[in-house]
Amino acid sequence: MSAIDFKLMNVLLHVDDHAKDDPALYYRGEPEAITSGEAGASALCVTSRVDFLTYVNGLSARKWRKYAGLDTAWLHIELSGKGVLEVLGVADGADEPRALETLDIDCGTPTGFDIEVDLTGEDLVGFALQADEASRLEVVCAHYFARVDKAQVNDVRLALSTTTFNNERFILPNIDLVKGSVAAEGEPIASRFHMFVVDNGRTLDAAALTDDIVTVIPNPNVGGAGGFARGMMAATEEEGAFTHVLLMDDDVRILPESILRTFNLLSLARGRYKDAFLNGAMLSLEDPARQFEDVARVISSGKYVKIKDDYRVDELADVIANERADVEVEQAYGAWWYSCIPVSAIRENGLPLPLFVRCDDVEFGIRNNPVYMTMNGICVWHASFEGRWRASVDCYQFTRNFHVLTAVHDCASERLAVTRLKRNVRQNLRDMDYGAAEMLLQGFEDYLAGPEFLMHADGAALMKEHAAFNEKLTPVGEMDPELLTRAGVTEDVLSRVDLIVRVPTWLKIWRSAPYDKHYLPDFLLRDEPSYLVKYGPGTIEGSSVARKTVVCLEPTRKSASVRTMDKERFRAIRARERALLARWRKEGGAVRAAYREAMPTLTSRSFWEGYLKEMPERA
Repeated sequence: MSAIDFKLMNVLLHVDDHAKDDPALYYRGEPEAITSGEAGASALCVTSRVDFLTYVNGLSARKWRKYAGLDTAWLHIELSGKGVLEVLGVADGADEPRALETLDIDCGTPTGFDIEVDLTGEDLVGFALQADEASRLEVVCAHYFARVDKAQVNDVRLALSTTTFNNERFILPNIDLVKGSVAAEGEPIASRFHMFVVDNGRTLDAAALTDDIVTVIPNPNVGGAGGFARGMMAATEEEGAFTHVLLMDDDVRILPESILRTFNLLSLARGRYKDAFLNGAMLSLEDPARQFEDVARVISSGKYVKIKDDYRVDELADVIANERADVEVEQAYGAWWYSCIPVSAIRENGLPLPLFVRCDDVEFGIRNNPVYMTMNGICVWHASFEGRWRASVDCYQFTRNFHVLTAVHDCASERLAVTRLKRNVRQNLRDMDYGAAEMLLQGFEDYLAGPEFLMHADGAALMKEHAAFNEKLTPVGEMDPELLTRAGVTEDVLSRVDLIVRVPTWLKIWRSAPYDKHYLPDFLLRDEPSYLVKYGPGTIEGSSVARKTVVCLEPTRKSASVRTMDKERFRAIRARERALLARWRKEGGAVRAAYREAMPTLTSRSFWEGYLKEMPERA
């Protein structure tokens, strides 16, 4: 056996700028006790107790045991000063950490310490520093490593693929972060990593940005699905060039350490986890300590269900719960804000379906049916979805693509999906969002057109066409104050923002009831406006019952629209709905069979090569 020391993760001593108000993601201690050190820009000086058992800096003992079979790790830390180093562990099933080892520190110059930690029976491992009174401790650097047989280290070659469209404010800093951190680490990843930037907008200077580390690929605007497909094609073009492809959205703030940890975990993964998918968590860019999701699943009713709750990962209890949650469930998928996929899965099971946006990652996950891995500290910060509701995407794209998903995989009841479609159409009509209702039906109609429609659909042109159906929002401060007052939009209403929404079952049932104010005579309708707060397709506050006019607030309550009743448009939408449902009852079985038959073609490299050539090269 040829044993080597293999790094598992770095301890991050400085908080990323966008998370500066949430230092507890990295360490806990009185702010005045934590300053920059004298031993270099990366050093950290503490003058009282500081705890590094956190989301970013805690070692995921449970996961390293499970995924890599590690029973032992070492903490390497370089310190100077006087105080106490305490190694901490959270035992299986325990709620609080306890001291595993205590070490007195008294050294005038930076001194390295290697402390062995038994991972058996631990869920989480970390450390705390306590400076002596009237003294200080300076941390020069710290990391965790394991001693492993060199022959058992997997030969990992990692391609990062990101897709961008006119989003220079995110993609250019991310390219710089990758070049300045991941590729410059001087660790195994440095020579085994490449970043592909698929430029759907053709606005990047490809020649200037392309080098040994980064390749910019100009691409037609074929949406996220087409952009990621192009990145997968680049990573699989040369046999053996890469073992894994890391898919990552462009509108994220990278934690570069996440990419290093991804590479390290893939290098040591054992057994069934050698071919696992690894998904990083989405933390909110606006609320950096809120974890939105890492892995989710599709249930038989057709709903997307997050496996974990919304966790506050600056709180130790949630950090522990996050690590203990089991993501190995049926019909799971990992969203492509950060998803690492073995190249073997792409070669065996094909490329994404040409869905433009929405459901492409869901479909790919269900098709591959992988084992998923997650780990604390492997994450990106992504803009939250609240307030970004667009009928052209969330109604048209989702409806069309989800029905394709159910057709090719039978992962949910089509009948229930159609029932949900009818309910959503009904809800939007009652709330006078006619554009959303029309986009729901257009999505269903284009699904019924069959796979030939997808084979030649110009997604960018459709998005532009459908944008006319998106509701135009106005900042609340720019709206007519008299109208807001009459509608009941008070300061109290505007302040009641809660983005974690759970609609009770009784309300869902009530919304499914077949009533609608459009059938009422005018004398039974009220001229006085009301207000609604909408979260996605559903009302979470307020009512539009018997109202001709309604002020509709998006979930953050910063902007709103004004809707007015249009009975003629209502009747046209209802007639279209009846016609489409009759068509589905007659043709639905044949349409499903056609999608299943076309699946191998739609996910093949040859199809995508032709499709990309067919699409117009426009911004």
